[in-house]
Parts: sequence; C-alpha cells; structure tokens
Amino acid sequence: MGSDSGSAMIRTALLVLPCAILSWPGDAFAYRPFDSTDPAVADVGQLETELGPVGFRRDEFGRTLTAPHLVLNYGFAEDWEVVLEGQAEHPLSPAEGHSRLVDNALSLKSVLRDGVLQDKPGPSVATEFAVLLPDINGESRFGTSLTVIAAQRWSWGTVHVNAGASLTRDQRAGLFLGTIIEGPYEWTVRPVAEVVYQREFGTNEEYAALVGAIWKVRDSLAFDFGVREAWTNRRPETEIRAGLTFDVSLR
Repeated sequence: MGSDSGSAMIRTALLVLPCAILSWPGDAFAYRPFDSTDPAVADVGQLETELGPVGFRRDEFGRTLTAPHLVLNYGFAEDWEVVLEGQAEHPLSPAEGHSRLVDNALSLKSVLRDGVLQDKPGPSVATEFAVLLPDINGESRFGTSLTVIAAQRWSWGTVHVNAGASLTRDQRAGLFLGTIIEGPYEWTVRPVAEVVYQREFGTNEEYAALVGAIWKVRDSLAFDFGVREAWTNRRPETEIRAGLTFDVSLR
C-alpha cells in the first residue's frame, strides 16, 4: 500500500471513528492510560470503548501527535473478550515522514481466576493472546504476544502485574513486564502509576514510568490523564496521554 493511500485511510478513520464512538451511551469504568492491562473483561454483550482523542510524544526523532488511540473490547462469552486496537501517529515535521497507523493488534483475553475485580475474594488472574497486525506506513509484518495478568486489591489501592513474551513485527523475541498501582477504588479521582520494562532482543531495551489519575465522573463516563517518561536504549522520551472509557450493550 502506498503512503498516499495509507494517509487517506488514516484521515478517514480520524473523521469517522471519534464521531461514531462519542455517539454511544453506556456504563463504563476507565482502564487507561497504561501500557499494561488488568485481569478483567467486558461483560457478555458489552462493547467497551477506550478512546485517546489526542496525545503527544517527544523523543530524539522529533515531536509526534497521536490521534486517535482506539481500543475496542467486546465480551462475547463469560470471562472472554476480543480486543481490537490501533493508534494513528502524525509527525509534526515533514522530515519525519507521513502519518501512520501503528500498534495494531487483535487479541483474545480470558479470565482464568475470578477474584477481586469480579467481586470475589482473592486475586484475579487472566491471560491475553494477541496477533500483532501490520502497520500502515510502518512495519508490514505480523507478530504475536502472550501475557499473563494478575491483580489484588487492598483498602489503600489495587496492584496489577503483567508478564508477557512476544515475537515482534521485526521477527525478534520480546519481553514485557509491567506493574500498575492505583489509589483506593472508592475514590472518585484516584491517583495511578505504572512502571514498565520491555525488551526487543538484539535491538531495543526500554524502561518507563507513568504517573496520572483516573476520574470516574459517573458510572457511564470516566476520564484519564497520564505523563509517561521512558528511556529507550538510554535515550529519553516524554509522552502525554489523555482519554476516556465507556461501554454500550449490544444485546
């Protein structure tokens, strides 16, 4: 696919997807702005939408707008969901290349053990298998990943731990470790933090930390904000993330 047709597809997505998404009502609870995830899935017949309308990243290659970042989670069976995601990136300097659609993936997520996130005692445990789809105006090959996720909740907050392995789109072995720490679940606005280590063997190694907050406006709407600092092969990168999450029943 040529760069002009790829850019046209991205522009069309920017116009259509946010309008369609913002027209949907429903109940929701945000689970952004992290790289890691939680061991919970959408209810059967529920489509949960995670939308990052616009973000910003600055690294040694320049400045980039990310607009939009979209994740769709659909609960198709008890303790199972299918996830489709992708992110449009727009370099702010023509020398940095064309707009591109990256981090595209199709995943299956399953809860292995019902726990605190399912209103039951003990830790929640889940697994997620993903097919990493080719980028538009980026890497054109497929990859795969498998992640195990666990969470436990206390009166002071909730901790989620992720451990994953992958075959990247560059056909290299990869490793992902992430931990999310959230403030008390009952708070309307709860502080959040995340630390991440990921490695693509033979090429990249990254350490990252994020701090932010999730604001539950009501059962049907929650907003999130986070600032992420990363060091990839010791080169710094700063990213600002903001978005919202909501869901709609398709039953």
